[in-house]
Amino acid sequence: MSESKLAGQFLDAAIGLLQRVRDEETESVAAAGTLIADAVAGGNRLFAFGAGHSSLAAQDVVYRAGGFALMNLLCVPGTTGVDVIPATLGSGLEHVEGLAGTVLRASPATSGDVLVVISLSGRNTLPVEMATAARERGLKVIGVTSVAYAAGTESRNATGTFLKDHCDVVLDSKIAIGDAELTADGIEAPFAPASTVVTSSLMQATMAAAAGQLAERGIEPPLLRSANVSGGREWNSRVMDEYRDRIFYHH
Repeated sequence: MSESKLAGQFLDAAIGLLQRVRDEETESVAAAGTLIADAVAGGNRLFAFGAGHSSLAAQDVVYRAGGFALMNLLCVPGTTGVDVIPATLGSGLEHVEGLAGTVLRASPATSGDVLVVISLSGRNTLPVEMATAARERGLKVIGVTSVAYAAGTESRNATGTFLKDHCDVVLDSKIAIGDAELTADGIEAPFAPASTVVTSSLMQATMAAAAGQLAERGIEPPLLRSANVSGGREWNSRVMDEYRDRIFYHH
C-alpha cells in the first residue's frame, strides 16, 4: 500500500469526522458560543485548559491572529503539551488528586468566568477535577471530549465519572477510543490520530459562533489581528489596552 494512499485515507477520515461534528454538534457549538459571548459581554474572563496533546487545542485559541484576545491558557505545570522530560511525567500528573483545585485557587479565574476543559478521554483525575472545581467556584464549563470513551471505558478518577458529567455544555469530538484512524497490513498498531484536527476545529467553530453572537448584540468581538499585516500591531495594542484587566498572558 503506497504512502499516498494511506495519506489520502487519513484525510478522508478527518473530513468525515469534521462532517459529523458539523452535522451533529451544531446546537452544542452554538450553546458554547453563547456562554463565551455572555462572559465577554458581562465583563468576565475566558480560560482554556488541556493536558498533554489536548493542550494543543487550548493553545490554538490563545493569543493568535483572528482569535479572542480574552482567551487565556490555564496552565498546570508539567502538563502543557509534552514540555517535560520524561514526557511520561505529564501523563502521571493527570492522576494527581487535588492538583486542579490548587491551580484554580492560584489563578485569576472567578465566578462568572468561562473555562473550556479539553480532554479526549475525559476519564482522568485532572480534567474531571478541573471541571468540578471550576463549577464550585461559579465558573461556566465547556467540555470538549469524546463521549465514546464514557460509553466504552472505565473512569480513572475517584468519582467514577467523566468530564462530560461536569460541564454546562459538552462538545463531542466523535473520536473513536484509541484515537487512531488507520490500520494497514504490515503495521501492527493502529495509527494516524485525528483528535487534534477535530478538537481544534471545534474550538475555532465555537469562537466563531461567539463572535457572531457578540456582533448581533452590537458588541465588537475582542479579536486580534495578524501582526504581519499593515496596522496589525497598532490594532492589537488597542485591544490589549482596552481589555488589559482580562488578559493574563501579557503585561
